[in-house]
Amino acid sequence: MYDFEARHMIEALRSGVPSRTVGQYFSEARPRIMKEISDRLDLVCDQGKANGMIISGKYGEGKTHLLNTVFNLAHSNNMVVSYLSLSKETPMDKLYLVYQKIMQNTYLPRRQQPGFMHEVEKISSNTPIASEMLLYSARHLETDKLYYLFRSYLNTEDSDEKFLLQTDLEGDFIANASLRKIYRRIFSQPAKYNVNFTKTKHCADYFSFMSHLFTQMGYHGWTILIDETELIGRLGKKARLNAYRSMARFLLPELCPENTFSLFALSASYIEDVIEGKHEYENLKELYPQEQEPAKTVLDLMTKAPQLLPLTRDEINEVLRKIQDFHGKAYGWTPNLPIASLANATQAGGYLLRTKIRAAIEFLDQLYQYGKAGKTTINELGEETFTEDVPSLEDYEY
Repeated sequence: MYDFEARHMIEALRSGVPSRTVGQYFSEARPRIMKEISDRLDLVCDQGKANGMIISGKYGEGKTHLLNTVFNLAHSNNMVVSYLSLSKETPMDKLYLVYQKIMQNTYLPRRQQPGFMHEVEKISSNTPIASEMLLYSARHLETDKLYYLFRSYLNTEDSDEKFLLQTDLEGDFIANASLRKIYRRIFSQPAKYNVNFTKTKHCADYFSFMSHLFTQMGYHGWTILIDETELIGRLGKKARLNAYRSMARFLLPELCPENTFSLFALSASYIEDVIEGKHEYENLKELYPQEQEPAKTVLDLMTKAPQLLPLTRDEINEVLRKIQDFHGKAYGWTPNLPIASLANATQAGGYLLRTKIRAAIEFLDQLYQYGKAGKTTINELGEETFTEDVPSLEDYEY
């Protein structure tokens, strides 16, 4: 009888793509850094103290796996979790694109699929949570767009308007003129903005609004996990510096949205290749001589970020023991193999954790299929590069 959860886990490990299921069962490694993260989550849940941190590690050494472990830990603490991998389409210097992608990948506790609007839809206009959110958006945000938007969302009976306002909350921002038109139709009075909302300048309002909303909905906080942070290194000089400024909104307690914990995963080579290699501190002095903060503090945090060290021999053997157990459950057989033999078979894969895991699975595959195993063919993973992409015209909109 095959165990399909075990099969899913082995296939995820074989492909080298970490998953939350894997994180659930391989969470014991690196107890020191997990203790620090757990303490930071407790600060959010118990005291409402927002904070963030950066972890670094070599390519293939388990950064994404660690994020998946934190994902499960945050959910167990009744926190909303959002997961984002930076990319060319979602660069860190454009916070409005980051917000949109984060909203698409937001998971409520006890939910396997992303999405939160089904819970927002339950809020009616005459409830305490509605009153609190309207008061918050009127008093505590840089612009009052979200006051007019959320009030319209709560009171409209037009399904097309409801959908349009909902997509705005999810990051597909509607024009100010469209919102004013909707508001006037519903309330027969104009929406008088104190400051005209611009997505490139005021997107932080949305993070603040959503973090407050999640807390009011009864969750203990919001965990934001951001992977592939090293892709900032492929941006142009000015875009990189603006990306560090955007990161500050997730890392520095005085700038973070309330009740949030944010964790960035960064390649260990970023310090040498980008911060030193591209002279980031000098670039900051050149472009922003009077406004080096908060980007300078973010550069300091990146430089001093705790690094994921290679697992010890005992920790690796424990991982291999679990892989052997799950491989047996996945394919309905009993691998009678000493862990030392399996560990020896992974040496050809190099020192990286990801390649060791894939080499172990290939070795077990051969034993299962043929009753014997030869050398594994898994090689070292290549290192990432930080060649700058050719900037688009949008890169100059600052």
